[in-house]
Amino acid sequence: MTDWSMLADACGSAGHVPAVLDRFEADVCGRWSELMDHLCPQLDTAFSASFAALPRLAALASGRRGEERRYVVQAAGAIVACAVSGDDVFEVFTAPIAVLHRLVDELLREKQSADSYVELVQCLLAFEGVERWDRCLEGLNAGEYEVDCPHCGVDLFIVLRDDACFAASGDCALREVATTPLRPSVPGELAGLAERLYVRAVRDGQHRVARGLTYLFGEGDCPDCGTGFSVADRVVAR
Repeated sequence: MTDWSMLADACGSAGHVPAVLDRFEADVCGRWSELMDHLCPQLDTAFSASFAALPRLAALASGRRGEERRYVVQAAGAIVACAVSGDDVFEVFTAPIAVLHRLVDELLREKQSADSYVELVQCLLAFEGVERWDRCLEGLNAGEYEVDCPHCGVDLFIVLRDDACFAASGDCALREVATTPLRPSVPGELAGLAERLYVRAVRDGQHRVARGLTYLFGEGDCPDCGTGFSVADRVVAR
């Protein structure tokens, strides 16, 4: 049995966390924010009680379908994404993480909006222990990444729109700035994680996401100095 009083959440001692989980189980969608406030505030900080909650979250997700399952999986995904190299999270919680990985894989095969799909892919990568990209895909939803030039250091905006994908030396939403078009990767030449994500998106019918991935893993040029760069490398570097 877990001694929650010996663990911590965002509020300190986690003795109250079982009650928070009970309320979440009774109203998954309505209590999601409360759960995150305790176990993963801002979706970027986790605590000992957060990881201890994974078995309960895995069991809860197994018994739900559709939107409720998605909410539970995304809660767990945010928590696991906070694990860093050297943590024993994947050893201690191997079983629930495996269950959550299977469930998110099933969700990805169902009809999802592009935004939900990208969020679930990040969960899948979190459960696999893929660092950085378990967070860095969210720019596909926003349609924008802020990076810097590897040569001159100027701040760049990588803009991914349905009608145009380009690099801008400044925020083009605020003023007119210099831009250069991005060069997408050829799908058949993608490799590694990029290939896996692209092939999966196409298979799952997420063609808008697949197109965005070719630009995310493509190349661009700095509008200021003309230096070429890998978009993905600059995203990870930032």
